[in-house]
Amino acid sequence: MTDVVAQRMWNQRISGQQFEKPEDVVGWMGAMQAQEYLGAKWALALRMRSADDDAIEQAFTDGKILRTHILRPTWHFVLPDDIRWIQMLTAPRVHAFNAYMYRQSELDDALLVRGCDILAKALQGGKQLTKVEIGAALAEAGIIADGVRLGYLIHYAELEAIVCSGGRRGKQFTYALMDERAPNARILTRDEALAELTLRYYTSHGAASVYDFAWWSGLTIADVKTGIEMVKSQLESIDINGQAYWFNATPPPTPPHFASLIERGVEEQQELSASMTCYLLPTYDEYVIGYTDRSLMFPENEAKLPGSRRETAFDSMILIDGWVVGTWRREFKGKTVVIDTEIFSPLMDDQQAAFLAASKRYGDYLGMKVAMT
Repeated sequence: MTDVVAQRMWNQRISGQQFEKPEDVVGWMGAMQAQEYLGAKWALALRMRSADDDAIEQAFTDGKILRTHILRPTWHFVLPDDIRWIQMLTAPRVHAFNAYMYRQSELDDALLVRGCDILAKALQGGKQLTKVEIGAALAEAGIIADGVRLGYLIHYAELEAIVCSGGRRGKQFTYALMDERAPNARILTRDEALAELTLRYYTSHGAASVYDFAWWSGLTIADVKTGIEMVKSQLESIDINGQAYWFNATPPPTPPHFASLIERGVEEQQELSASMTCYLLPTYDEYVIGYTDRSLMFPENEAKLPGSRRETAFDSMILIDGWVVGTWRREFKGKTVVIDTEIFSPLMDDQQAAFLAASKRYGDYLGMKVAMT
């Protein structure tokens, strides 16, 4: 199991950290869950050599990374270059999942199509509108929609590649036309898209099972198996308890900054080692949410315990050497971020030092002081 943990950490670039820009991270991962926006930005920063919240927010404002409902029926970051072909591949399954809520919200096909037409006209010319403003535009055209009904109407327009994220206006999210936000988005055939998404997932998330990819992508098991066959020459697998776990057969190159650490000598590596062994993962991080069997993230003595430790994907996790050792929560008080923890087993001195270093990194990213409770 240790090899799988190390490989996932490396391929997810949590331990590699070679990326310079937020868009490099998103492109490598294919898509990254972004339901909890503040945490999702930190997930990007964890995979970058150096990052602060303002820089990532600016990349989002500039449209270098987009946020939309894609893959599964939840928010993800995705690149403008990739948004259309991934949406074309995965949207039919999400529509099927949403069908019940469309009916419950009295949104039939004709009304959904009409709503998309209204949105397209309202957003033309680079306009970026909030959800409330979109509701007003729909009401003016004779469609009354608010709350869940409005949410699913916009969700439908996202899946149909009509709208995606604009920049934020203060703390409010806006929507923009996808054609204007991603004018050069690639269009692939279904087979091309399936092959590319399969290779992208197993390169960035491997080692992972067929069921892991099906969960992450929202595709059927049959589609996943077809995708693996398409790119099998570029993949390898290992067997764990009778289950094949796939990964890219050609590992990515050593991150440049690792080589520079070696050049600077063993003493500095030892000095930095504590901060390189512990990571504070945000809620819904891909290291957790990207797999179905999450017991592999826990040390064997923890994974066998009853209860929710290995089952939850909805907590912010503390990793030490790739293993989940506890959870953490943040609270902002003025210019201080307060970190509250639940540690499963007492930490050794070196683990505690690593945790403190990881906490400081989070504070530096926010430009805030850190306090513990």
